[in-house]
Amino acid sequence: MGYLRPDGKAGARNFVGIIPTVTCANDVAQAICRQVQGTVVYLHHQGCCQMPPDLTRVTDTLISIGKSPNVGAVLLVSLGCEGTNHQRIYEELKKTGKPIEIIHIQELGGVSNSIQKGTDIARNLAIKISGLQREPVDIANVVMSIKCGASDATSGMASNCVIGYIADKIIDLGATIVFGETTEFIGGEHLLAKRAVNKTVGDKIIQKVNEMEARAKSIGCDMRKGQPTPGNIAGGLSSIEEKSLGAIVKSGTRPIQGVLEYPEYITTQKGLWIKDTPGREPEILTGMAATGAQFMLFSTGRGAPQGFPSMPVIKICGNPNTYERMKNDMDINAGRIITGAKTIEQVGEEVFKKMLRVLNGELTKNEAVQYFSAIDIHCLGPVI
Repeated sequence: MGYLRPDGKAGARNFVGIIPTVTCANDVAQAICRQVQGTVVYLHHQGCCQMPPDLTRVTDTLISIGKSPNVGAVLLVSLGCEGTNHQRIYEELKKTGKPIEIIHIQELGGVSNSIQKGTDIARNLAIKISGLQREPVDIANVVMSIKCGASDATSGMASNCVIGYIADKIIDLGATIVFGETTEFIGGEHLLAKRAVNKTVGDKIIQKVNEMEARAKSIGCDMRKGQPTPGNIAGGLSSIEEKSLGAIVKSGTRPIQGVLEYPEYITTQKGLWIKDTPGREPEILTGMAATGAQFMLFSTGRGAPQGFPSMPVIKICGNPNTYERMKNDMDINAGRIITGAKTIEQVGEEVFKKMLRVLNGELTKNEAVQYFSAIDIHCLGPVI
C-alpha cells in the first residue's frame, strides 16, 4: 500500500516537506515545521559561499528531495540572496504535479513575517494532502536504500548479511536497491567491479573509489590500511579493507546495474545500483532520500540510533549485547545469529515482514522518538 504520486511513484509517508534553500533559512523553516502537524523540515548547512559545481550539486539534491514519493507537497523557504538556484528548484518541483509553494524571507520583511506566512501556507498544504489514502501497489515499486554505521565485528557476520538476504529477495521481485559509502569500497572495489553488468559500470566503480581516495590524499591522508573510525577499531575492525569486506556484504549478490551521482533521483532504474556517497550518516541518509528511496535498512553493531525526516530507517543490530543495551532504538535483533538462536534467513524473513509493515505506515523506532534532525548535503569543494 502507498500514496500514489503524479509521477507514478508510491510513497510510504505523506508529509509536507519544508525545504530551506540555504542554511540561512534554516531557523525560519524549522519554526514553521514546529507549528504545523504533518510537516518535516530538512535542515542543512549549504547553499551559499560555495564553488559553482557545489551550488549546482546542492540545488539538484534539494530538487530530488522534493521529488521523493514520501513527500506529498513542498514549501520552499528562500532567504532571497543565496547561491542555490531557488527559482529552478521551484520550477522543477512544479513539473512533478505536487502542490509547491515558495516564500522569500527578505521580500516578506524578515523572520516574523516569514514564519507567519510560511505557517499559513504549510497548514493549507498539510490539509490539502491529508485526505490522500493509501492504495495497493506492487513491491516492484519499492526503492530501498541500505547502509551500515557504527559497525563492529558482528556487522559483517550478521546484520549486513541479513540486509544482503533482503536485497537479493526484493530485487528478484522487481524492486530497486541503492547502496553507497564509496569510502567503504576500498580494498573490495575489485569485487564490486566484477559484479558490474558491463565493463563501463565496472570502470565507473573503480573511478569513484580513486576519486574519493584522491580527495583524501589532497590533504595528506592515505586511507588504505588504517581508516576505520575509533569506534570501529574499538569494535574489533582492524583496517579499512576488513571494514569494506564486511560492508559490501549488505549489497547481496545480484549484478550491479550502474552508478548514480550523489544528487541523482531514480526514475525507471531497476535492480541493484551504487550511489557515490560518503559513509557519514547525515550526508548518506540525505543522498539516499534524494534517490527517492521510500525507506532504508541500516545495519549497526555498536548502535547508531539516528534516522531521516521523511525516510523511515529500520535499524538492524548485529551485536546481541548492543541490542539489549539499546533496544529502544534498534528495530531488529540480528545478534541472535551470533548467539546461534536464529539463522540469517530467519532474521531476514523477520526484517521482510517489518519492511512491509513500515511501508504500510508502521513507525520505526527513530521515527517514534523523532531522532532525525542531523542531516546534510555532501559537497566536494571548500566553503569560501
